[in-house]
Amino acid sequence: MTATLETLRLAVAALQAHRMRSLLTMLGIIIGVASVIATVALVEAMGRSVTQQFEGLGSQALTVRARNAYEDHLRGELKRLPFEDVAQLNAHVEMLRDISPLFVAASTDVEAGPRKRFAHVIATTASYQDVHQRYVQHGRFLSPGDDQQARAVAVIGVKLLESLRLPGDGIGSFVKVRDQWFKVIGVMERRGELFGMSQDDFLLVPYRTGQALLGRDQEVDLSLHLSLKPGVDMASAKERVRQVLRHAHRLAPGTPDDFDVDASDQLAKSLKGVSRTISLVMGGVVGVSLLVGGIGIMNIMLVSVTERTREIGISKALGARRRDILLQFLLEALLLGVMGGLLGIALGGALAHLLGLVMPGLPAITMPWWAAGGSGALAAAIGVTFGVVPASKAAALEPVEALRWE
Repeated sequence: MTATLETLRLAVAALQAHRMRSLLTMLGIIIGVASVIATVALVEAMGRSVTQQFEGLGSQALTVRARNAYEDHLRGELKRLPFEDVAQLNAHVEMLRDISPLFVAASTDVEAGPRKRFAHVIATTASYQDVHQRYVQHGRFLSPGDDQQARAVAVIGVKLLESLRLPGDGIGSFVKVRDQWFKVIGVMERRGELFGMSQDDFLLVPYRTGQALLGRDQEVDLSLHLSLKPGVDMASAKERVRQVLRHAHRLAPGTPDDFDVDASDQLAKSLKGVSRTISLVMGGVVGVSLLVGGIGIMNIMLVSVTERTREIGISKALGARRRDILLQFLLEALLLGVMGGLLGIALGGALAHLLGLVMPGLPAITMPWWAAGGSGALAAAIGVTFGVVPASKAAALEPVEALRWE
């Protein structure tokens, strides 16, 4: 035990004798570990943000959209869902609680006096609130009467309200979309930001009003959002919706669906899958950085062995065993890896905190303990692995030859 502590003391003294070189040697490890910590913390925060966004939809929700392959977009032959699908689903799918059809009627500047802001104008029906679990904070929501009479009324998002600086809570104010004026009757509750982008830059208008705003020559790119009755089996409801829509679209047996039916939890899982893929890709990039750091440790340690050849010869002449020399250089490599890992963890934590400040809308970005522990252990392992060759070279030196070294 005493011999091991003495060897450790010699290893620390050797690193302290060349502080700048030791720091530069650890630089690759520091950057690699910091990248791991910052990347994992960011992806974890994004994953939590996605989960929070889909929690409002609940597990009993389906979304129906027209299916268009990449080739369809190239040819400009896009499929659309007809509004008649709403009536078909209401009449033949008894498991549905409600249906909210919607489409983007315009993506343009919304004006209020001298101020304007780009926003999405979404046409929908009164069922939007219950299906999406998003409610008005002030005023009222769109009513069936607003839709039947195609009234020029709108419910505004909080961010758009603030950007246009509407007076008070905005209720009763007028905003202009293209050349049409809309009276603000409600303000939606704040949804915050997702991946740094505001989810409150929108204007909700009645469905028929949106059709008029879009123009007669434009086809509606409709999507249907369905909420299910409590206790309904998701798979059964999804299959029933599929059967009804296939019959409504007159699709022959064996013909592929021209629509997609997705569950809300499937969308969340898909986004989580994307997050995992990003983590793996970034992990590979970071792994290369750690590999470079390990090679740096090996190169500098080889130089150190060459510089200290005479010192090694003297140690062996005084009775140092082969394993003592091997252990000393391995401990030096281990210390470089461990210190690089600790500095990298500290730097990664600071970067994660900085990312939390410059990317508003994400949950608090924290450093996962398993990422810190894993990165530290990996850094130590890299130090030892890449220190084996220099340590073996030092231990293999013959005392007589080493003492002759100039």
